This record gives sequence, structure tokens and C-alpha cells, in this order.
Amino acid sequence: MIIMDELKLAPDIQAVLETVYDPEIPVNICELGLVYELITKADGTAKVVMTLTAPGCPVAGDIIDEVQRKVGEVEGVKQALVELTFDPPWDKSMMSDVARLELGFM
Repeated sequence: MIIMDELKLAPDIQAVLETVYDPEIPVNICELGLVYELITKADGTAKVVMTLTAPGCPVAGDIIDEVQRKVGEVEGVKQALVELTFDPPWDKSMMSDVARLELGFM
């Protein structure tokens, strides 16, 4: 994950991102490697650039809404933005060792 953090809120934001799960996979979106960038700006904006495990993910809207809501609730964040990207496309190599172990890939 790339972090650019003018507000010094990245640890708090990452902590709430670790509470967001893809309903079909019992691992949080950070461990899955779905969060590519976390950017905060002096004006109180927090932006999360993320992907999904598949472009046709049936719960994409729910995950994005949850990320935006939870990041927006972090003290010091005035506006939460979520940008969805598929470049680079996600693959299993982006998962942490914790996620690989949890999902039986190790």
C-alpha cells in the first residue's frame, strides 16, 4: 500500500480498513491486498484507491460504501473518497502471508 499522509491519520484509517471484509472471503481488504493507496490532504480529505478481487464483484457497491463510511468516521477526516481501479488487476500474489495462510494457500 502506498501511503501519502499529510494529516498523520494513516494508522487510524488503516485500522478501520482492517474491519472491512469482502463478504465472500473471510479476510479483510488490507490483508487481501485490495487497498493500493491511502492519501490524506491538509484540507481533511482522505482518499482510498482500491480494487476488488474481480471486476464483476456482486458486492462491490457495499464494500465501497462501507470503506467510505468508515474512513469518513475517522476523527480529523472531513471528506472520504474512494476510487475504484482495476490497474493493476488484483491477483493472489497481492495477499499478505496472513491472508494466504487463512485461505489455505500456504
